[in-house]
Amino acid sequence: MMRTRVKVCGITNIEDALAAAHAGADAIGLVFYAQSPRAVTAEQAAEIVAALPPFVTTVALFVDAPADEVQQVLQQVPIDLLQFHGDEPSEFCVSFQRPYIKALRMQPGIDITRQANMHPLALGILLDAWVPGLPGGTGQTFNWNDIPSLTQPLVLAGGLTADNVQQAITQVNPWAVDISGGVEMSKGRKDHAKVQAFMQAVNNAV
Repeated sequence: MMRTRVKVCGITNIEDALAAAHAGADAIGLVFYAQSPRAVTAEQAAEIVAALPPFVTTVALFVDAPADEVQQVLQQVPIDLLQFHGDEPSEFCVSFQRPYIKALRMQPGIDITRQANMHPLALGILLDAWVPGLPGGTGQTFNWNDIPSLTQPLVLAGGLTADNVQQAITQVNPWAVDISGGVEMSKGRKDHAKVQAFMQAVNNAV
């Protein structure tokens, strides 16, 4: 049985990026959203990506960014995958000729299936907890029983830690899990021991 894929998001420095890669993370997430405590500049991101070993997917996260801002990042940083965490329509997401995943928040009353179907070209749908005013990185879980059946691969986010990720994988069977706050010592700084413990818990879920 294949191990669930892992993205460690909110990477802000080379040391944390290398710790994630060496622990076995499949991808790292770089946040280009100025209001986030985990935000990086294109210059910082370029240095981080340049230090990575091969076969680690680089993901750029945007929240309702203008198109020229996305383009500027893509011109400066070798990004593999885009992640849109706002209200971006499909037409916007596909306009950069890069593969992308669409993040949706599990807000009460929202038809997740309908929202996901509005992004038929997305490589995956990331489901995160809904907290008013916060587009992500909330550190809160949501009721995994509310997850509908999706046609795209599912990326599970929201409040995951080494203590609950095995249950999440067993219950939800996602293609991948996305971790940020659950492996931090402070916002934007990863605890390398927590990263290793999280990866071990994912491995044990197989």
